[in-house]
Amino acid sequence: MKKIVHLSIILFFLSISSFAQNQKQFFQYVNPFIGTGGHGHTFPGATMPYGACQLSPDTRLEGWDGCSAYHYSDSIIYGFSHTHLSGTGCSDYGDILLMPTNKMMDLDHYQYASTFSHLSENAHAGYYQVFLEQPQVQVELTATLHGGIHKYSYQNQSPQFVVLNLNHRDAVIDSRINQKNHFTINGFRFSKAWATNQKLFYEIQFSKPIKKISYLYPKDKNDDSPSKSKSLYCLIEFEHQKNTNFNPKIKSNELVVKCAISGVDELGAQKNLSTEMTTWDFDFYKKKCEQTWNQELGKIKILDKETQLTEDKWVTFYTALYHCMIHPSIYSDVDGRYRGRDDKIHNTQQKFDYYTVFSLWDTYRALHPLLTILDPKRTNDFINTFIRQYQEGGRLPIWELSSNETNCMIGYHVVSVIWDAYEKGIRDYNIELAFEAMKSIASQRSDYEGEGLNQKLKESAKAKVADAEALNSYCKYGYVRSDDSHESVSKTLEYAYNDWCIAQMAKALGKENDYLYYIERSSHWVNIFDSSTGFMRAKKNGSLYFPFSPYTVDNNYTEANAWQYSFYVPHDINGLIMTLNGRQNLEKKLDDLFQAKEQTEGRTQADITGLIGQYAHGNEPSHHIAYLYNYTLNKSKTTLYTNKIFNEFYTNNPDGLIGNEDCGQMSAWYVFNALGLYPTCPGNHLLDIAEPQFNHLKINDSIDIIKKDNPSLHDKYFSTTQNKSQLSFDAFHSKQPIILVANNHLENLKELTTNPHEIKTIPYLENASQTFKDSLLVEIKSLSNSPIFYSINNESQQKYQHPIQIIESTTLHFFAENTADKIQEARFTKLPSDRKIILKNQYNPSYHGGGADGLIDGINGKLNWRAGDWQGYQGQDVEIVMEFAEPKSIKKTRS
Repeated sequence: MKKIVHLSIILFFLSISSFAQNQKQFFQYVNPFIGTGGHGHTFPGATMPYGACQLSPDTRLEGWDGCSAYHYSDSIIYGFSHTHLSGTGCSDYGDILLMPTNKMMDLDHYQYASTFSHLSENAHAGYYQVFLEQPQVQVELTATLHGGIHKYSYQNQSPQFVVLNLNHRDAVIDSRINQKNHFTINGFRFSKAWATNQKLFYEIQFSKPIKKISYLYPKDKNDDSPSKSKSLYCLIEFEHQKNTNFNPKIKSNELVVKCAISGVDELGAQKNLSTEMTTWDFDFYKKKCEQTWNQELGKIKILDKETQLTEDKWVTFYTALYHCMIHPSIYSDVDGRYRGRDDKIHNTQQKFDYYTVFSLWDTYRALHPLLTILDPKRTNDFINTFIRQYQEGGRLPIWELSSNETNCMIGYHVVSVIWDAYEKGIRDYNIELAFEAMKSIASQRSDYEGEGLNQKLKESAKAKVADAEALNSYCKYGYVRSDDSHESVSKTLEYAYNDWCIAQMAKALGKENDYLYYIERSSHWVNIFDSSTGFMRAKKNGSLYFPFSPYTVDNNYTEANAWQYSFYVPHDINGLIMTLNGRQNLEKKLDDLFQAKEQTEGRTQADITGLIGQYAHGNEPSHHIAYLYNYTLNKSKTTLYTNKIFNEFYTNNPDGLIGNEDCGQMSAWYVFNALGLYPTCPGNHLLDIAEPQFNHLKINDSIDIIKKDNPSLHDKYFSTTQNKSQLSFDAFHSKQPIILVANNHLENLKELTTNPHEIKTIPYLENASQTFKDSLLVEIKSLSNSPIFYSINNESQQKYQHPIQIIESTTLHFFAENTADKIQEARFTKLPSDRKIILKNQYNPSYHGGGADGLIDGINGKLNWRAGDWQGYQGQDVEIVMEFAEPKSIKKTRS
């Protein structure tokens, strides 16, 4: 028998000397190079916690592993830009590129780029340094909240130049460089990439006077005149003098550069600079940035004694915590102004900070729940930001970037973040408006008639049309049909969880009708559960989707397969157990997942990494799965697998992340598991318990987490225990000591049940082909015993008693008595029997279109090529042979 790992979570207020036994400060344990190799997509440069500016080197111009503009395998630096994304799977940012050089040169084709060595590269939280080999310049970088500080140390007597490139990486819509005076330039860059209309303004001050500005394009501009273009570079030459007008401590071979950015206008950039950058002392900004990081990282203190054996673990932990504090990023200026989703300028009136970069499909799972503990005020600001985006843009964010909605990923997980915060007492915002916005995004309509609803909202409207196809299917049929939308299984499951969040908010606000409506929708997940295989499966034309393998990655799932999505019912774990016929079967299903072969089938998906069997830690849908063992009779397996993931998939190396960082989610999993906790169901007040990875941690200087198998600490403080394996969030506000000992429990399952009543399911067709030639026998089945009724071609309804014989093209409607509002529809097409098609090529299995007859069945594919009935071929010519029973005259051909 495996030994059950015991755990104590001890919460009390006790004065402990802060970190005295350790020599290093928290920021010194951060290794920003973790995640810059492999597929982590992080960047190593300097930023403030949640800062608007991420000042970092750019080594890569394109490609999936160039999303952050830096990859550890590269050896050339193109320059240092002021905005970067941490761990995303899509590329953007890289704004306002500066690069020091020592001579006049052609600016085209990055001829000023330089080689570098990792041996001369160093970084920690708030600081980055590298030596550029071609110009022989040492570069140091640090950051303020809205800008970056550069320090360039040239060789003695070397000419001093700086390249400014506004045409870097993204497609430029418009840009401008304007010399304000001998020390200052400003301007803007409007660009199009993932964010289709990003607007960024800048102001740059130099510690030495500008001698000359040479533009690459347009030509023949006076040195002091504005230059405006879609493709704009310039080379700035400086007066070479011993001292500057600003700081006599700056050596003659040194150049200090201040660059502030704003999403509002040039005045905003100027205010940000004048407010935050009041001195020319580089070390002042470096120390301030380090101290700010020290304060934020110190919200979780490791109180173990550090040893040589544990140093890597400390570095990995504090780097993970660091990665949790990069995004979301502040987007409002120092005066409270910000650019809204309507492309207009608004002001928070200093009531809250406005943020951007909301990777909500990723971060609702662990990052946002973590920040409700570590930073409730900032979490409250996030929700105020969401509400403003609803007011000014007509919709809550899906994946928002610089006030642009990218519409990336599925679901409407912003409702999870709002409900989770509300449930935890974070409520300093317009609660009624927040709830209105939650309902609006769940219906893909805007009930808000604000004055900001203008041209910019047409982009949002287009996205709503695509989302509405899936949501309409979900509401009409009780699940998303694969006929109607791609990734139908994932959408059904995630919509159901999102609806549970809205239902809980409605219940808390006393809105009974809304509660009943959304709690019923939250049970729709059961309508795609296949009892014969135990997997969540797509349905097409009322029937289970074929062909099927749980290993297949295809358009029915979001970056995953049936193995990885069949455990996604976080809000109704008890319901999942019931459909699997008991806890033992849940445990077996989990065992099968972790012990399955590691190869996937179907589409190659770069995101599916970090495999243990078919558990894929490199992508978010798997992140909660190991904790489902807490709901079986063998909870020790939770600790078995969480320890394995913790120790094998996170390391102190450039490739130390097993997948994309995803704006803090990958690292938030690590931080929570270091604490021995995880929010299996965000929005539920219970956190699941595993085993803390340190003997003693302290949260917010008030909450101690201590391993139960550390008797010296346990006996020192407590003498009582409570047998639990979940921790209530209320404990984080309690002054009473609590010890929770992990055990085999099920006492909290009722609290995770979607409905207090029986879950109702819809009927479905058993393996019914959509086309036939002679006749077709259609069988209707259901997981419940409710009577089933049907009609053929809109004729009178009949009670279903035996399989239905179809001999002509037919539209079939059917429903169960207890779900009569969810009338199912299936269409069957009779094909002519005098023709046959022979395919000389093999179609892509993900786009089979109904097999060979799909090309002649008269069923058209949808405009959404990932849904419906498309047949796809790639990298080959297509050759087909048509055979007819009798000769035919060809009247027309077209393609």
